[in-house]
Amino acid sequence: MKTDRLTIHLRPLLIALQFLTLLPISLSQAPQSGESGRALLYYPLVGLLIGGMLYGLGELLENQPDHLAAILLLTAWVGITGALHLDGLADSADAWLGGLGDRQRTLEIMQDPRCGSLGVVVIALLLLLKFATLQTLLNQGSLALLMIPPVVGRTALVALLLTTPYVRTEGLGSQLAREQKTNPSRIVIGLTALLITIWLGPSGIVHLSVSVICLLLLRHLMMKRLQGTTGDSAGALLEIIEATLLVSLALAATP
Repeated sequence: MKTDRLTIHLRPLLIALQFLTLLPISLSQAPQSGESGRALLYYPLVGLLIGGMLYGLGELLENQPDHLAAILLLTAWVGITGALHLDGLADSADAWLGGLGDRQRTLEIMQDPRCGSLGVVVIALLLLLKFATLQTLLNQGSLALLMIPPVVGRTALVALLLTTPYVRTEGLGSQLAREQKTNPSRIVIGLTALLITIWLGPSGIVHLSVSVICLLLLRHLMMKRLQGTTGDSAGALLEIIEATLLVSLALAATP
């Protein structure tokens, strides 16, 4: 009985883990009304778990060459998340170019399961950027900083859905937007920002400011083209913010 009660209380976290990762999470039933919205509040915690796993793997690889450890970490990162948001990045890149400024055509291209040449190029460039920054953090002995981008990226998803209309009427993203609780989401965003600032000190304000600027810019582009967001554009935002923050952290760690 106690196990069943614990499972009920943990369901929002388990739902978030099931959606955002490939970890072997098995739920007895699909999310019920309101549960997806509550699961959204656990996205930063899922990011912390992802970052913690990467940090632990990095510690195990501490005696390996930096370039080898970096590529293994990047492979694990993609594997843990199932390339979920990379797919959104590729679809968004193809749609932004192929949409030619037209909202409806952009949305149609995003729904096309095929990946175009621009999508492939953008994914390759982003993974190279992440690899280079991981190698830099390893070289400077700053691997613990790797825990921050997954947290900030998923907190940005909470902020995006809180402030931006969801343009499709169907799908999980639409359900998340409908069920999201405004005040708890604000508390989660504020608490996450506070904890990161306490951890990093004054430099945390700089790194968070970089992420906020990136979020605002990408949201502006979404509103201008789509009048809102989609699951693909939200995934693209997460990947871009993670990569941008990694660059900011790597530059700060370099003497």
